[in-house]
Amino acid sequence: MPAAPNILFVMTDQQRFDTIAALGAAHVRTPNLDRLVRRGVACTNAYTSCPVCVPARYSLMTGCEPSKTSWLSNWAPGDRVSERCGPYLAATLAERGYRTWGLGKFHTEPRHEPLGFHTHEYSEELWPTEADFLGDDYVRWLRARAPAHTHLEQVHGERSDMYYVPQVRPVSADLSVEVWLTGRACEELARPEPRPYFGFVSFVTPHPPIAPPVPYNRMFDPDAMPAPVLGDPAIDAADDYLGWMNHAVWAEDISPLQARQLRARYFGAIAFIDDCIGRLLAAVDARPDAANTLICFYSDHGDHLGDHRAWQKESFFEAACRVPLLVSWPGHLPAGTRHAGLVALTDLFGLATSASGTPELRDGHDLLGTLRGTAAPRPELHGLYGTPGTRHFKCMVRRDDWKYIWLANGGRELLFHLGDDPGETRNRLGEAPAVATELRTAATRVLAARPFTQPAVEHGTLKALPFEPFPRTRIKQFARGVTDFGQGPVGA
Repeated sequence: MPAAPNILFVMTDQQRFDTIAALGAAHVRTPNLDRLVRRGVACTNAYTSCPVCVPARYSLMTGCEPSKTSWLSNWAPGDRVSERCGPYLAATLAERGYRTWGLGKFHTEPRHEPLGFHTHEYSEELWPTEADFLGDDYVRWLRARAPAHTHLEQVHGERSDMYYVPQVRPVSADLSVEVWLTGRACEELARPEPRPYFGFVSFVTPHPPIAPPVPYNRMFDPDAMPAPVLGDPAIDAADDYLGWMNHAVWAEDISPLQARQLRARYFGAIAFIDDCIGRLLAAVDARPDAANTLICFYSDHGDHLGDHRAWQKESFFEAACRVPLLVSWPGHLPAGTRHAGLVALTDLFGLATSASGTPELRDGHDLLGTLRGTAAPRPELHGLYGTPGTRHFKCMVRRDDWKYIWLANGGRELLFHLGDDPGETRNRLGEAPAVATELRTAATRVLAARPFTQPAVEHGTLKALPFEPFPRTRIKQFARGVTDFGQGPVGA
Protein backbone atom coordinates (compact mmCIF):
# COMPACT_ATOMS: atom_id res chain seq x y z
CA MET A 1 0.00 0.00 0.00
CA PRO A 2 1.48 3.41 -0.93
CA ALA A 3 2.66 5.61 1.91
CA ALA A 4 0.32 8.40 2.96
CA PRO A 5 1.44 11.69 1.38
CA ASN A 6 2.70 14.75 3.17
CA ILE A 7 0.17 17.58 2.92
CA LEU A 8 1.20 21.23 2.91
CA PHE A 9 -1.43 23.98 2.89
CA VAL A 10 -0.10 27.49 2.21
CA MET A 11 -2.58 30.30 2.73
CA THR A 12 -2.44 34.03 2.13
CA ASP A 13 -4.87 36.64 3.41
CA GLN A 14 -6.88 38.87 1.09
CA GLN A 15 -5.11 37.87 -2.13
CA ARG A 16 -7.15 38.34 -5.30
CA PHE A 17 -7.55 35.57 -7.85
CA ASP A 18 -5.86 37.61 -10.61
CA THR A 19 -2.41 37.87 -9.02
CA ILE A 20 -0.44 34.97 -10.52
CA ALA A 21 1.72 35.77 -13.54
CA ALA A 22 1.49 32.30 -15.09
CA LEU A 23 -2.31 32.61 -15.10
CA GLY A 24 -2.29 35.84 -17.05
CA ALA A 25 -1.65 38.54 -14.45
CA ALA A 26 0.68 40.83 -16.38
CA HIS A 27 1.42 43.23 -13.54
CA VAL A 28 2.85 40.84 -10.93
CA ARG A 29 6.05 38.87 -10.39
CA THR A 30 5.37 35.37 -9.01
CA PRO A 31 8.04 32.92 -10.28
CA ASN A 32 7.46 30.45 -7.43
CA LEU A 33 3.69 30.40 -7.69
CA ASP A 34 4.30 30.00 -11.42
CA ARG A 35 6.33 26.87 -10.57
CA LEU A 36 3.33 25.47 -8.71
CA VAL A 37 1.15 26.24 -11.73
CA ARG A 38 3.54 24.29 -13.96
CA ARG A 39 3.82 21.30 -11.64
CA GLY A 40 0.13 20.92 -10.79
CA VAL A 41 -3.45 22.03 -11.39
CA ALA A 42 -4.61 25.65 -11.29
CA CYS A 43 -8.26 25.90 -10.25
CA THR A 44 -9.35 29.03 -12.11
CA ASN A 45 -12.89 29.25 -10.72
CA ALA A 46 -12.28 28.87 -7.00
CA TYR A 47 -14.38 30.77 -4.45
CA THR A 48 -14.71 31.36 -0.77
CA SER A 49 -18.15 30.59 0.60
CA CYS A 50 -18.05 33.70 2.80
CA PRO A 51 -15.71 36.51 1.71
CA VAL A 52 -14.20 37.53 5.03
CA CYS A 53 -11.47 36.15 7.29
CA VAL A 54 -13.05 34.17 10.12
CA PRO A 55 -15.88 32.41 8.22
CA ALA A 56 -13.57 31.42 5.36
CA ARG A 57 -11.10 29.87 7.78
CA TYR A 58 -13.74 27.91 9.66
CA SER A 59 -15.13 26.53 6.39
CA LEU A 60 -11.77 25.19 5.27
CA MET A 61 -10.94 23.84 8.75
CA THR A 62 -14.29 22.04 9.05
CA GLY A 63 -15.31 21.24 5.47
CA CYS A 64 -18.68 22.79 6.34
CA GLU A 65 -20.49 25.69 4.78
CA PRO A 66 -21.19 28.85 6.82
CA SER A 67 -24.81 27.71 7.11
CA LYS A 68 -23.49 25.02 9.48
CA THR A 69 -20.50 26.72 11.11
CA SER A 70 -22.80 29.72 11.87
CA TRP A 71 -19.98 32.11 10.95
CA LEU A 72 -21.29 34.51 8.30
CA SER A 73 -19.22 37.53 9.34
CA ASN A 74 -16.26 38.32 11.58
CA TRP A 75 -18.70 39.06 14.41
CA ALA A 76 -20.62 35.79 14.64
CA PRO A 77 -21.27 33.74 17.81
CA GLY A 78 -18.07 32.69 19.56
CA ASP A 79 -18.87 29.07 20.32
CA ARG A 80 -16.73 26.12 19.29
CA VAL A 81 -17.60 25.25 15.74
CA SER A 82 -16.25 21.72 16.05
CA GLU A 83 -19.14 20.83 18.36
CA ARG A 84 -21.49 21.18 15.37
CA CYS A 85 -19.20 20.29 12.48
CA GLY A 86 -16.92 17.58 13.86
CA PRO A 87 -13.16 17.59 14.51
CA TYR A 88 -11.12 20.19 12.68
CA LEU A 89 -8.89 19.17 9.78
CA ALA A 90 -5.66 19.12 11.80
CA ALA A 91 -7.28 17.00 14.51
CA THR A 92 -8.74 14.66 11.89
CA LEU A 93 -5.35 14.12 10.25
CA ALA A 94 -3.62 13.75 13.62
CA GLU A 95 -5.99 10.87 14.37
CA ARG A 96 -4.86 9.31 11.08
CA GLY A 97 -1.23 9.32 12.12
CA TYR A 98 -0.06 12.68 10.79
CA ARG A 99 2.32 15.01 12.57
CA THR A 100 0.43 18.30 12.39
CA TRP A 101 1.86 21.78 12.65
CA GLY A 102 0.18 25.11 12.08
CA LEU A 103 1.94 28.48 11.89
CA GLY A 104 0.79 32.04 11.30
CA LYS A 105 -2.61 33.70 11.24
CA PHE A 106 -5.60 31.66 12.42
CA HIS A 107 -8.16 34.33 13.38
CA THR A 108 -10.31 31.96 15.39
CA GLU A 109 -12.78 32.74 18.16
CA PRO A 110 -11.82 32.12 20.89
CA ARG A 111 -8.43 33.51 19.92
CA HIS A 112 -6.34 30.47 20.88
CA GLU A 113 -8.89 27.78 20.14
CA PRO A 114 -7.28 24.30 19.94
CA LEU A 115 -7.43 23.11 16.34
CA GLY A 116 -5.61 19.79 16.58
CA PHE A 117 -2.06 20.86 15.73
CA HIS A 118 0.80 19.21 17.61
CA THR A 119 2.75 22.45 17.02
CA HIS A 120 0.65 25.63 16.95
CA GLU A 121 2.29 29.08 16.75
CA TYR A 122 0.63 32.40 16.04
CA SER A 123 1.25 35.62 14.14
CA GLU A 124 -2.03 37.48 14.26
CA GLU A 125 -2.78 40.90 12.76
CA LEU A 126 -4.41 42.59 15.77
CA TRP A 127 -3.91 42.34 19.52
CA PRO A 128 -6.75 43.71 21.66
CA THR A 129 -4.60 43.77 24.81
CA GLU A 130 -0.96 44.08 25.78
CA ALA A 131 -1.04 40.46 26.93
CA ASP A 132 -2.24 39.36 23.47
CA PHE A 133 0.57 41.33 21.86
CA LEU A 134 3.30 39.99 24.13
CA GLY A 135 1.99 36.42 23.71
CA ASP A 136 2.14 36.50 19.90
CA ASP A 137 4.86 34.11 18.73
CA TYR A 138 6.11 36.42 16.00
CA VAL A 139 6.16 39.44 18.32
CA ARG A 140 8.16 37.48 20.89
CA TRP A 141 10.65 36.48 18.17
CA LEU A 142 10.93 40.06 16.93
CA ARG A 143 11.48 41.52 20.41
CA ALA A 144 14.14 38.91 21.20
CA ARG A 145 15.93 39.37 17.88
CA ALA A 146 15.65 43.18 17.63
CA PRO A 147 15.07 44.80 21.04
CA ALA A 148 15.30 48.25 19.45
CA HIS A 149 11.86 47.62 17.90
CA THR A 150 10.02 47.05 21.18
CA HIS A 151 8.46 50.51 20.91
CA LEU A 152 6.37 49.56 17.87
CA GLU A 153 2.64 49.58 18.41
CA GLN A 154 1.83 48.10 14.96
CA VAL A 155 4.51 45.75 13.65
CA HIS A 156 2.72 45.05 10.34
CA GLY A 157 1.94 48.67 9.42
CA GLU A 158 -0.40 51.39 10.64
CA ARG A 159 -4.17 50.88 10.60
CA SER A 160 -7.21 53.10 11.32
CA ASP A 161 -7.00 56.19 9.07
CA MET A 162 -3.83 54.72 7.50
CA TYR A 163 -5.49 51.44 6.53
CA TYR A 164 -5.51 52.16 2.78
CA VAL A 165 -2.61 54.58 2.67
CA PRO A 166 0.48 53.30 0.77
CA GLN A 167 3.22 52.71 3.33
CA VAL A 168 6.35 50.72 4.05
CA ARG A 169 6.74 48.11 6.80
CA PRO A 170 8.16 49.53 10.05
CA VAL A 171 10.66 46.64 10.19
CA SER A 172 13.16 45.42 7.61
CA ALA A 173 12.40 42.37 5.47
CA ASP A 174 14.64 40.10 7.53
CA LEU A 175 12.64 40.99 10.66
CA SER A 176 9.22 40.67 9.03
CA VAL A 177 6.45 38.28 9.95
CA GLU A 178 6.82 36.65 6.53
CA VAL A 179 10.47 35.76 7.18
CA TRP A 180 9.70 34.51 10.71
CA LEU A 181 6.84 32.35 9.39
CA THR A 182 8.86 30.96 6.48
CA GLY A 183 11.82 30.18 8.73
CA ARG A 184 9.65 28.33 11.22
CA ALA A 185 7.96 26.37 8.45
CA CYS A 186 11.35 25.39 6.99
CA GLU A 187 12.41 24.18 10.45
CA GLU A 188 9.32 21.99 10.66
CA LEU A 189 9.93 20.68 7.14
CA ALA A 190 13.50 19.75 8.07
CA ARG A 191 12.47 17.91 11.24
CA PRO A 192 13.24 14.16 11.04
CA GLU A 193 10.01 12.28 11.69
CA PRO A 194 8.69 8.89 10.52
CA ARG A 195 5.10 10.14 10.30
CA PRO A 196 3.81 12.07 7.29
CA TYR A 197 3.15 15.72 8.08
CA PHE A 198 0.22 18.07 7.65
CA GLY A 199 1.61 21.60 7.60
CA PHE A 200 -0.50 24.75 7.58
CA VAL A 201 1.39 27.98 6.77
CA SER A 202 -0.81 31.08 6.99
CA PHE A 203 0.51 34.50 5.93
CA VAL A 204 -1.03 37.74 7.23
CA THR A 205 -0.24 39.59 4.00
CA PRO A 206 -1.28 41.02 1.55
CA HIS A 207 -4.09 41.99 3.95
CA PRO A 208 -4.07 45.74 4.68
CA PRO A 209 -2.34 47.81 5.79
CA ILE A 210 -0.53 47.47 2.48
CA ALA A 211 3.01 47.89 3.77
CA PRO A 212 5.61 45.70 2.05
CA PRO A 213 9.15 46.05 3.40
CA VAL A 214 12.09 47.47 1.45
CA PRO A 215 12.77 46.72 -1.41
CA TYR A 216 9.32 45.31 -2.23
CA ASN A 217 7.69 48.69 -1.58
CA ARG A 218 9.31 50.03 -4.79
CA MET A 219 9.22 46.94 -6.97
CA PHE A 220 6.31 48.11 -9.15
CA ASP A 221 5.67 51.44 -10.83
CA PRO A 222 2.27 52.90 -9.86
CA ASP A 223 1.90 54.45 -13.32
CA ALA A 224 2.09 50.96 -14.86
CA MET A 225 -0.68 49.56 -12.68
CA PRO A 226 -4.12 48.75 -14.12
CA ALA A 227 -6.90 51.11 -13.15
CA PRO A 228 -9.83 49.77 -11.12
CA VAL A 229 -12.71 48.27 -13.11
CA LEU A 230 -15.80 50.44 -12.72
CA GLY A 231 -19.27 49.26 -13.67
CA ASP A 232 -22.56 51.04 -14.07
CA PRO A 233 -22.98 53.18 -10.91
CA ALA A 234 -26.28 51.42 -10.24
CA ILE A 235 -24.44 48.09 -10.16
CA ASP A 236 -21.52 49.31 -8.09
CA ALA A 237 -23.82 50.97 -5.55
CA ALA A 238 -26.42 48.19 -5.36
CA ASP A 239 -24.80 46.79 -2.21
CA ASP A 240 -24.82 49.76 0.16
CA TYR A 241 -22.71 47.76 2.59
CA LEU A 242 -19.73 48.51 0.33
CA GLY A 243 -20.31 52.22 0.81
CA TRP A 244 -20.39 51.64 4.53
CA MET A 245 -17.20 49.59 4.33
CA ASN A 246 -15.38 52.25 2.31
CA HIS A 247 -16.19 54.81 4.98
CA ALA A 248 -15.44 52.40 7.82
CA VAL A 249 -11.85 51.84 6.67
CA TRP A 250 -11.21 55.47 5.66
CA ALA A 251 -11.28 54.62 1.94
CA GLU A 252 -14.20 56.62 0.58
CA ASP A 253 -12.02 59.33 -1.02
CA ILE A 254 -9.19 57.32 -2.59
CA SER A 255 -8.01 59.02 -5.77
CA PRO A 256 -7.08 57.20 -9.02
CA LEU A 257 -3.40 57.93 -8.33
CA GLN A 258 -3.58 56.55 -4.80
CA ALA A 259 -5.42 53.47 -6.14
CA ARG A 260 -2.50 52.79 -8.48
CA GLN A 261 -0.01 53.35 -5.64
CA LEU A 262 -1.90 50.89 -3.45
CA ARG A 263 -1.98 48.31 -6.23
CA ALA A 264 1.77 48.67 -6.76
CA ARG A 265 2.46 48.00 -3.08
CA TYR A 266 -0.14 45.23 -2.95
CA PHE A 267 1.68 43.46 -5.79
CA GLY A 268 4.97 44.14 -3.97
CA ALA A 269 3.60 42.35 -0.90
CA ILE A 270 2.63 39.38 -3.10
CA ALA A 271 6.11 39.32 -4.67
CA PHE A 272 7.58 39.14 -1.15
CA ILE A 273 5.30 36.23 -0.25
CA ASP A 274 6.25 34.54 -3.52
CA ASP A 275 9.94 34.71 -2.56
CA CYS A 276 9.04 33.12 0.78
CA ILE A 277 7.12 30.38 -1.03
CA GLY A 278 10.27 29.70 -3.02
CA ARG A 279 12.04 28.94 0.26
CA LEU A 280 9.19 26.63 1.29
CA LEU A 281 9.35 24.74 -2.01
CA ALA A 282 13.11 24.33 -1.65
CA ALA A 283 12.61 22.92 1.86
CA VAL A 284 10.00 20.47 0.55
CA ASP A 285 12.28 19.42 -2.32
CA ALA A 286 15.19 18.82 0.09
CA ARG A 287 13.27 16.03 1.81
CA PRO A 288 13.64 12.42 0.63
CA ASP A 289 9.83 12.14 0.40
CA ALA A 290 9.40 15.31 -1.65
CA ALA A 291 7.69 13.48 -4.52
CA ASN A 292 4.94 12.23 -2.22
CA THR A 293 3.80 15.68 -1.10
CA LEU A 294 0.48 17.33 -1.88
CA ILE A 295 0.80 21.13 -1.85
CA CYS A 296 -2.25 23.38 -1.90
CA PHE A 297 -1.94 27.16 -2.19
CA TYR A 298 -4.97 29.45 -1.76
CA SER A 299 -6.29 32.60 -0.11
CA ASP A 300 -9.25 33.17 2.18
CA HIS A 301 -10.79 35.91 -0.02
CA GLY A 302 -9.77 38.82 -2.23
CA ASP A 303 -9.78 42.62 -2.13
CA HIS A 304 -11.74 44.98 -4.38
CA LEU A 305 -8.72 47.31 -4.70
CA GLY A 306 -11.05 49.96 -6.10
CA ASP A 307 -12.96 47.71 -8.49
CA HIS A 308 -16.65 48.65 -8.44
CA ARG A 309 -15.64 51.74 -6.42
CA ALA A 310 -15.02 49.49 -3.41
CA TRP A 311 -12.22 48.52 -1.05
CA GLN A 312 -11.87 45.60 1.35
CA LYS A 313 -13.94 42.44 0.82
CA GLU A 314 -17.35 41.17 2.06
CA SER A 315 -19.08 41.24 -1.32
CA PHE A 316 -19.80 38.74 -4.06
CA PHE A 317 -18.06 40.64 -6.82
CA GLU A 318 -15.28 38.49 -8.27
CA ALA A 319 -12.51 40.65 -6.79
CA ALA A 320 -13.69 39.83 -3.26
CA CYS A 321 -15.00 36.27 -3.38
CA ARG A 322 -12.91 34.54 -6.06
CA VAL A 323 -9.53 33.25 -4.91
CA PRO A 324 -6.34 31.73 -6.32
CA LEU A 325 -6.12 27.97 -5.76
CA LEU A 326 -3.27 25.72 -6.89
CA VAL A 327 -2.89 22.00 -6.18
CA SER A 328 0.26 19.99 -6.82
CA TRP A 329 0.83 16.26 -6.19
CA PRO A 330 3.44 14.77 -8.56
CA GLY A 331 2.40 11.47 -10.07
CA HIS A 332 -1.16 11.78 -8.79
CA LEU A 333 -2.37 14.96 -10.47
CA PRO A 334 -1.58 16.14 -14.00
CA ALA A 335 1.06 18.84 -14.28
CA GLY A 336 0.57 22.18 -15.97
CA THR A 337 -3.20 21.90 -16.31
CA ARG A 338 -6.16 24.21 -15.67
CA HIS A 339 -9.39 23.20 -13.99
CA ALA A 340 -12.19 25.61 -14.92
CA GLY A 341 -14.85 23.87 -12.83
CA LEU A 342 -16.25 25.43 -9.68
CA VAL A 343 -14.27 24.91 -6.47
CA ALA A 344 -14.96 26.15 -2.93
CA LEU A 345 -12.64 26.46 0.05
CA THR A 346 -15.05 24.04 1.71
CA ASP A 347 -13.69 21.38 -0.66
CA LEU A 348 -10.18 21.52 0.84
CA PHE A 349 -11.15 19.43 3.87
CA GLY A 350 -12.14 16.62 1.52
CA LEU A 351 -9.02 17.16 -0.61
CA ALA A 352 -6.77 16.51 2.38
CA THR A 353 -8.77 13.64 3.85
CA SER A 354 -9.07 11.95 0.46
CA ALA A 355 -5.32 12.20 -0.12
CA SER A 356 -4.68 10.78 3.35
CA GLY A 357 -6.58 7.64 2.44
CA THR A 358 -10.21 7.96 3.58
CA PRO A 359 -12.39 10.66 2.00
CA GLU A 360 -14.48 12.73 4.40
CA LEU A 361 -16.18 15.43 2.35
CA ARG A 362 -18.73 16.87 4.81
CA ASP A 363 -20.32 19.80 2.91
CA GLY A 364 -17.59 19.85 0.30
CA HIS A 365 -17.32 18.35 -3.16
CA ASP A 366 -14.86 15.60 -4.14
CA LEU A 367 -12.14 17.92 -5.44
CA LEU A 368 -9.42 15.28 -5.61
CA GLY A 369 -11.69 12.97 -7.56
CA THR A 370 -12.67 15.79 -9.88
CA LEU A 371 -9.05 16.73 -10.58
CA ARG A 372 -8.21 13.06 -11.21
CA GLY A 373 -11.19 12.66 -13.55
CA THR A 374 -12.95 10.09 -11.36
CA ALA A 375 -15.70 12.40 -10.04
CA ALA A 376 -18.04 14.82 -11.77
CA PRO A 377 -17.33 18.55 -11.41
CA ARG A 378 -19.15 20.57 -8.79
CA PRO A 379 -22.50 21.60 -10.39
CA GLU A 380 -22.98 24.90 -8.55
CA LEU A 381 -21.60 26.98 -5.73
CA HIS A 382 -23.25 29.11 -3.04
CA GLY A 383 -21.96 32.03 -1.02
CA LEU A 384 -23.42 33.63 2.11
CA TYR A 385 -22.68 36.72 4.17
CA GLY A 386 -24.38 38.46 7.10
CA THR A 387 -27.01 37.47 9.64
CA PRO A 388 -29.93 35.73 7.90
CA GLY A 389 -33.16 37.68 8.10
CA THR A 390 -31.44 41.07 8.47
CA ARG A 391 -30.50 43.83 6.01
CA HIS A 392 -26.89 42.68 6.19
CA PHE A 393 -27.69 39.33 4.60
CA LYS A 394 -26.65 38.61 1.01
CA CYS A 395 -26.00 35.48 -0.97
CA MET A 396 -24.63 34.28 -4.29
CA VAL A 397 -25.24 31.35 -6.61
CA ARG A 398 -22.67 30.51 -9.28
CA ARG A 399 -23.66 27.98 -11.97
CA ASP A 400 -21.91 27.58 -15.33
CA ASP A 401 -21.08 31.13 -16.46
CA TRP A 402 -23.94 32.70 -14.54
CA LYS A 403 -23.65 34.45 -11.19
CA TYR A 404 -26.69 35.59 -9.21
CA ILE A 405 -26.40 37.94 -6.21
CA TRP A 406 -29.22 38.66 -3.76
CA LEU A 407 -29.12 41.64 -1.37
CA ALA A 408 -31.73 41.53 1.39
CA ASN A 409 -31.39 45.30 1.93
CA GLY A 410 -33.98 46.46 -0.58
CA GLY A 411 -34.41 43.03 -2.16
CA ARG A 412 -31.93 43.98 -4.87
CA GLU A 413 -30.69 41.45 -7.41
CA LEU A 414 -27.71 41.28 -9.75
CA LEU A 415 -27.20 38.75 -12.52
CA PHE A 416 -23.95 38.50 -14.46
CA HIS A 417 -22.79 36.29 -17.30
CA LEU A 418 -19.10 36.00 -16.52
CA GLY A 419 -18.21 34.46 -19.86
CA ASP A 420 -19.32 37.61 -21.68
CA ASP A 421 -18.73 40.10 -18.87
CA PRO A 422 -15.87 39.07 -16.54
CA GLY A 423 -15.74 42.57 -15.05
CA GLU A 424 -19.38 42.35 -13.91
CA THR A 425 -20.38 45.64 -15.52
CA ARG A 426 -23.75 44.61 -17.00
CA ASN A 427 -26.75 43.45 -14.97
CA ARG A 428 -28.54 40.82 -17.09
CA LEU A 429 -31.57 40.57 -14.81
CA GLY A 430 -33.98 42.03 -17.36
CA GLU A 431 -32.53 40.00 -20.23
CA ALA A 432 -32.55 36.60 -18.56
CA PRO A 433 -35.39 36.54 -15.99
CA ALA A 434 -35.76 32.76 -16.23
CA VAL A 435 -32.11 32.27 -15.22
CA ALA A 436 -32.55 34.63 -12.29
CA THR A 437 -35.67 32.76 -11.15
CA GLU A 438 -33.87 29.42 -11.40
CA LEU A 439 -30.88 30.62 -9.35
CA ARG A 440 -33.07 32.44 -6.82
CA THR A 441 -34.97 29.19 -6.32
CA ALA A 442 -31.70 27.32 -5.83
CA ALA A 443 -30.59 29.84 -3.19
CA THR A 444 -33.94 29.57 -1.42
CA ARG A 445 -33.70 25.78 -1.33
CA VAL A 446 -30.21 25.81 0.20
CA LEU A 447 -31.07 28.46 2.80
CA ALA A 448 -34.28 26.73 3.84
CA ALA A 449 -32.46 23.43 4.41
CA ARG A 450 -30.64 24.50 7.60
CA PRO A 451 -32.07 26.14 10.73
CA PHE A 452 -29.40 28.81 10.97
CA THR A 453 -30.20 30.25 7.52
CA GLN A 454 -33.96 29.70 7.47
CA PRO A 455 -34.68 33.31 8.60
CA ALA A 456 -33.37 34.42 5.18
CA VAL A 457 -36.42 32.77 3.60
CA GLU A 458 -39.97 34.13 3.83
CA HIS A 459 -43.11 32.89 2.08
CA GLY A 460 -41.13 30.43 0.02
CA THR A 461 -38.63 32.90 -1.41
CA LEU A 462 -35.72 35.08 -0.34
CA LYS A 463 -36.69 37.56 2.35
CA ALA A 464 -36.42 41.22 1.32
CA LEU A 465 -36.42 44.18 3.68
CA PRO A 466 -37.14 47.83 2.81
CA PHE A 467 -33.94 49.53 1.74
CA GLU A 468 -32.15 51.60 4.33
CA PRO A 469 -28.63 52.98 3.89
CA PHE A 470 -26.20 51.62 6.43
CA PRO A 471 -25.13 54.38 8.86
CA ARG A 472 -21.60 55.53 8.06
CA THR A 473 -19.22 54.82 10.94
CA ARG A 474 -15.48 54.40 11.32
CA ILE A 475 -13.62 51.28 12.44
CA LYS A 476 -10.76 52.47 14.64
CA GLN A 477 -8.27 49.65 14.32
CA PHE A 478 -5.80 50.42 17.04
CA ALA A 479 -4.12 47.76 19.15
CA ARG A 480 -2.82 46.95 22.63
CA GLY A 481 -5.65 48.64 24.52
CA VAL A 482 -5.76 51.88 22.49
CA THR A 483 -9.37 52.58 21.48
CA ASP A 484 -9.42 56.10 20.02
CA PHE A 485 -7.43 59.11 18.87
CA GLY A 486 -6.28 61.68 21.41
CA GLN A 487 -8.06 64.87 22.37
CA GLY A 488 -6.13 67.14 20.04
CA PRO A 489 -3.11 69.40 20.49
CA VAL A 490 -2.10 70.42 23.98
CA GLY A 491 -3.90 73.64 24.89
CA ALA A 492 -6.63 73.21 22.28
